[in-house]
Amino acid sequence: MAWDFSTEPEFEEKLDWMRAFVREEIIPLETLDLDRETFDRITAPLKEQVKEQGLWAAHLPPELGGGGFGQVKLGLMHEILGQCSFAPGIFGNQAPDSGNAELLAIGGTPEQKERWLYPLLRGELRSCFSMTEPGAGADPTLLKTRAVRDGEDWVINGHKWFSSNASHADFLIVMAVTDPDVSPYQGSSMFVVPADTPGVEIVRDIPVMDHPTIGAALHAGHAEVIYRDVRVPVENLIGNPGDGFRLAQQRLGPGRIHHAMRWLGQSKRAFDMLCERAVSRYTHGSVLADKQMVQDWVATSAAEMQAARLMTLHAAWTMDQVGAANARVEIAMIKYWGARVLHDVIDRAIQVHGSLGFSGDLPLEQMYRAARAARIFDGPDEVHKATVATRILRGYRPVDVPTEHIPTRREAARRKFAEYLDAATANL
Repeated sequence: MAWDFSTEPEFEEKLDWMRAFVREEIIPLETLDLDRETFDRITAPLKEQVKEQGLWAAHLPPELGGGGFGQVKLGLMHEILGQCSFAPGIFGNQAPDSGNAELLAIGGTPEQKERWLYPLLRGELRSCFSMTEPGAGADPTLLKTRAVRDGEDWVINGHKWFSSNASHADFLIVMAVTDPDVSPYQGSSMFVVPADTPGVEIVRDIPVMDHPTIGAALHAGHAEVIYRDVRVPVENLIGNPGDGFRLAQQRLGPGRIHHAMRWLGQSKRAFDMLCERAVSRYTHGSVLADKQMVQDWVATSAAEMQAARLMTLHAAWTMDQVGAANARVEIAMIKYWGARVLHDVIDRAIQVHGSLGFSGDLPLEQMYRAARAARIFDGPDEVHKATVATRILRGYRPVDVPTEHIPTRREAARRKFAEYLDAATANL
């Protein structure tokens, strides 16, 4: 089957508009020290421009107010949005809200969509995805948070952390064990929990590398949350009991592609800084661009980014053709490869700038700190590599003698061509 990543000229015009819009209207906001209220006032008219272009919440189908673009087009859009951390929010597809919206769109009831999804899409509500626990990160089969049916309610008890946006959210989507007696893959469920429900305790926002100072005005944070006898009505269950893992995979697959394309946007920005510095900085008799070491950084970075871009677009195309469940290898590969490329390109850009790159006078140091998380969230590299290796190795069978063993192959070839070999010998 031929791969086709092409898009229509009309969509290419939309991408051109996005590039200029992000560069001229959004990236300049990075340099300002804004509180939330001022930031919201500045970005409100920008969001209206996005809506006028038909690009708001583009990850959702048209009936929910999105563009219905498919994963290839979304990937190309996220490549542009990834240049600046503010851009996804201004386009209505920031995490975790975008993934939660997709989850509610897939598994939500009409009533859940009316109460939670549509206000979320309009930007009237914020949400949190609360799954990771202190003892259950890369292996969610170890989840301990329980939800027990009690009449017309579910009662939730547990301890979560790295619940992104919890301290600012209006509602949380919580994954909990509802049936501990079956396989963990069939025993967990998801619930909508309003943030003001009695028993929900936001313990703290956890300091992390890219936002080490708690209370940063424009960053949602990653919270530690305690659920103590949190009671929600049965209608707050998303999908059916036991659907938790299925819904989580449908949420996380597209998200990993969007992450990888946003990383390419960050990589390209760092690459541009690397190249600009290379042709500008004069030292030891020539500009850095003339040094073979720096030329190697430029060439290697360009090749790695191109490989990551094609791998990500192929994963997106595969999802569009056969769905996320049949693209697990492609998605897993771009998750760990894209994270590595992001880190390495930014690292080279810092190195070519020397002490300036290490300083806060360039965005590289913040980009570097943020890039380190890429190898951890949505599954660490090691888990994705194990997934890829396991699925590839299923296509191989053990043998007593290697298939390519030359003496064995030679003997088989002699038998296969014996008639010709005998004739050749007879003519000697």
